[in-house]
This record gives sequence, C-alpha cells and structure tokens, in this order.
Amino acid sequence: MKPSAIVLFIAGLIQRNPKRTTAAITAFLMGAGTFAMAALTPAEPPKLVRLVTEPVQADVAAQGGGALTLYRNGSTRSSDTPEALLARMGVVDAEAARFLRGHADAHNALFSRTGRPVAVQADDGQKLLSLRTHWLDKPGSQEFRRLIVEKTEAGLTARVETAPLQVGQRVASGVIRSSLFAAADEVNLPDSVTYQLADIFGSVINFHKGLRKGDSFSVVYETLEADGEPVRAGRVLSAEFVNRGKAHEAVWFQESGNPGQGGYFDFAGESLRRAYLTAPLPVLRVTSKFGERHHPILGYTHKHTGVDYAAPTGTPVRTIGDGTVTVAGAQNGYGNVIYISHLNGKDSTVYAHLSRIDVKPGQKVSQGDVIGAVGATGRATGPHLHFEFRVENKPVNPTVALAEQSGAVLASVAKKETFAQLSLDMQAQLESAKQMAGAAFE
Repeated sequence: MKPSAIVLFIAGLIQRNPKRTTAAITAFLMGAGTFAMAALTPAEPPKLVRLVTEPVQADVAAQGGGALTLYRNGSTRSSDTPEALLARMGVVDAEAARFLRGHADAHNALFSRTGRPVAVQADDGQKLLSLRTHWLDKPGSQEFRRLIVEKTEAGLTARVETAPLQVGQRVASGVIRSSLFAAADEVNLPDSVTYQLADIFGSVINFHKGLRKGDSFSVVYETLEADGEPVRAGRVLSAEFVNRGKAHEAVWFQESGNPGQGGYFDFAGESLRRAYLTAPLPVLRVTSKFGERHHPILGYTHKHTGVDYAAPTGTPVRTIGDGTVTVAGAQNGYGNVIYISHLNGKDSTVYAHLSRIDVKPGQKVSQGDVIGAVGATGRATGPHLHFEFRVENKPVNPTVALAEQSGAVLASVAKKETFAQLSLDMQAQLESAKQMAGAAFE
C-alpha cells in the first residue's frame, strides 16, 4: 500500500471511531518504540535544529461523530469587508457575510475598525459557528463591550454585552542599551508603565543623563483585561531599577479602607515620596539651561531664569508638588503660563509656553497632576516647556535645587506585617521576571 493511501486509511478510521483508533495507534507505537529509536539513531551527532510550535486550530469534537470544530484568532483591519474578514479567519460562508453586513451592531463593531481582536469558530465545512470581538467605549472606562455572533437552529444571531474589566498582573524585565524607552520597547512594556517608572524613580535617578549601558529594570504591573486579553496597563505594583550598580526598589502599598491614600515604599517600608518631583516631564531633553544665554529671538545675552525642555506639542505637563494655582492664563513672552505656590509658602513654580491650560486660579493641585500641555505660545521658536523654580519669588537653578532635596517624606506603614508580606511577594515576582529575561537573552 502506498504511504498516501495508508494516511487516508488511518484518517478514515480516526474520523469513524476516534477513541478506539487512537488507542490502537498508541499501543502500537509503545510496542515499537525500541525499534523506532534504534532505527532512527544517527551515526553522527545531529545538526542543531530549531523547533517551531504553532497553536492548533482544529479539535475533534466529543460529539457529532468526529466532526471538526475550527478555531481562529485575528484582528480587524480598517479596509475589511465581511468577506475579507471571514476569509482571513478561514471561513467561507456567504450567509454569514450577508448577516455581518446587514446587522447594525455587528457591522459597527467590526468594520472600519483597526486592531479589534476577533475569535472565530467554524465547522469542518468552513461555515461560521460563532464570532466574538470586544472593545472599550471610553479610554478610561472600567467596563468593556463584547459582540457575540452565534449560529442557532433559527439561524445567525448577534448581541452586544457589557462586562467589567478584570484586573490581572504582568511582569517584565529589561536592560538599558541606549535609553529607557528603547529598552522598554524591546520587552513590549506599555508606554504608560515606562512613564510610571520614570516618575517613581525620578527623584533618585537622572533619566536624562544618569543612565548607563547595562543598567536594568524589573517591574510588576496591573493590567485591565477583557476576556483574558489585556486592553490597558494599570498601576506599577512593584519595581526594581539598577542604576550604576545601585538597586532602587519600589512597592505600591495602600492600607485597606483608605482608597487613594497609597504610595510607593522601598522594601524596608520607607516612603519614596519627596516634596517635589525632579522635573515636570517624565523624559527630558534640555535645550536651554539655567543662567546666562544668548536669547534666540531677542538677540542679546541675558539671564535665563529657568530650564527649557523640548517635547512635542501636547505632551502632558505635571506639577512637581502639592500647592495652589495662583496664575493660569496668557502673559507676555511666556504665552500660556501657570504659576503654582507650594505648601511651604516660600516655593513656587512656573510652567510657560503651554498649548493648553487645564487648571484655574485658586485650584488645589497635587504632585504629579497634569496641569497643561507643551506648546509654543508667547516668544518661542518651537514647542518646549520653560520651567522655573523660585524660592521666595527668586528664580534658582531647578536642576540643582530639586536634585538636592533632603530625605524622603516619611509615611508610617500602620500594618507592618501586611506590608512585610507584600514586600516579600513582590520581591519574588521581580526575581521571576529577571530570571525569565535572563533565559530569553541566553
């Protein structure tokens, strides 16, 4: 019998009686195992081969006389038609295409949308059995919407459900080769998590000039998931950043019953929060330092009373400390500008050339709040933030003043035992992230 005929014969047996045939084949292979191993053992050491694994998209149904159910996952494209989407999912079903085109909810959820996940089940005749997708109505929503298309005895039906996002966790670890963001991209770390790392460790690490090749980070962070798929990154739960050989740690701790009152602590339980962030932007490119300079527009040398940070128009600007907005509006060469008086009564900060202002005079703000966005209003040659730090209304060098803040603002950890256990758990997860990264690099 030819090999091809043998294959077809065995396939027919499996379809007619999958359990009995599979058991017979298994018994045969176990009995012939010694012969097969001896016959296939090479005389010379084998060449290095690469094993490629792919998800199996077909499964033998437990019922239906061995009928196959085909599974396929993909995502939508802006140019999709019903026929194109189904064909890409391995479905050839004119009736299903007509249904998706004519059903308003299904059409709105699937077409002219880019990147929405699609999960499809089809029978062994490539006819649609079910189709699912999900999406967020609003960027900050805690719920998601799910479209379910199913084949019933009466034909295809569709419905849209609303369900809460589920909280999950992810870990990641990376090594600095050029910049923090480049290293984060290498390990697919979401940008929002990278910004949080810069915020958390910004008071002890200079992310503009202080990073060195070989520095490393590990992080545990929340994900908000829809049907098991992460749709948005949440808060950093724990992180370690090794900079110039020194390890800096952070654990998010919030006592039960005090929502919104949490903060980051090192593994020993000391707060990482200082009176001020070291800068109003998370990643910095300084274009003009504090001190004497030749003004690019006015054309003469004068004292520059702040630091200029280049950033694209629209980049969020944060207040570096708690305080009260005293000025929020247009002002001569500063363009759109915000002044904030801080809690000690003698310090104030200035944020100028903004494209927009998100606060009002008299408004209370907290450290890290977004107060506006980078722009080029007033006397500016391009989009940037002019930032000043003043002590008793006298401008001082913010790079020096903020880097030399003394000590952390200590916060007691009332439930020390709870924190100690949390700290141990997070250290274990961070160690796992480092080990997985090490294995991947090897």
